[in-house]
Amino acid sequence: MTAQSNTPVAQPILELQGLRKSFNVGADNETEVLHGIDLKLYPGDFCAVIGPSGSGKSTLLNIVGLLDRPSSGSLWIDGMQTTALNDAKLTQLRGHRIGFVFQYHHLLSAFSALENVMMPLYADRGFRDAQMRERAAGLLDSVGMSPWLHAPANRLSGGQQQRVAVARALAMRPGLILADEPTGNLDTQSADGVFALFRKVCKEQATAVLFVTHNPLLSARCERTIEVVDGKIKGEGFP
Repeated sequence: MTAQSNTPVAQPILELQGLRKSFNVGADNETEVLHGIDLKLYPGDFCAVIGPSGSGKSTLLNIVGLLDRPSSGSLWIDGMQTTALNDAKLTQLRGHRIGFVFQYHHLLSAFSALENVMMPLYADRGFRDAQMRERAAGLLDSVGMSPWLHAPANRLSGGQQQRVAVARALAMRPGLILADEPTGNLDTQSADGVFALFRKVCKEQATAVLFVTHNPLLSARCERTIEVVDGKIKGEGFP
């Protein structure tokens, strides 16, 4: 008799089954841009998504981030089937379990680094307190931004702004971070620093990271690389 392992099997933080997305549904110019995507990400996965422009990468990221709905197929976040949830439930799930970092940091320029990181916490709770401030300050310290806590976002360099954006994405302790070309506007040194920060977060907090990039040097440093071509996963590589 074969011995059974008592080691628990980790639940995927993200699972896609047969995911499809069409635009202009019912019209003469209806176009399907995602054609049956299957994907699983587990806590601690660090995964790059590569592919040519127009391949469906950003559409896929928007759907995974619950910013758009698939036309068909299934999407689970933390074991929760999301495709039947109403907008309010999707907003709640997105705010608590998913962090976003984009190529353009989308910081509030007139607010300080500390205030920007506090924003998701404030939006969730509806009030500010010392614990919230402490959480934001700790996150900024973890990304090397303690000296600039009170600096307005528009006074920070591009690399510093992206570090604040990463700290903000972590404010709600999400299980999944989605990053869409987050180093695209940075110089090489700043890009390396932001990438190393993602790796650190992924390892230390068991956060899954889905990282869209056109930079082959960065994708080669990821544990997993998924290539999307013409709305399909063409291949997946491991180092």
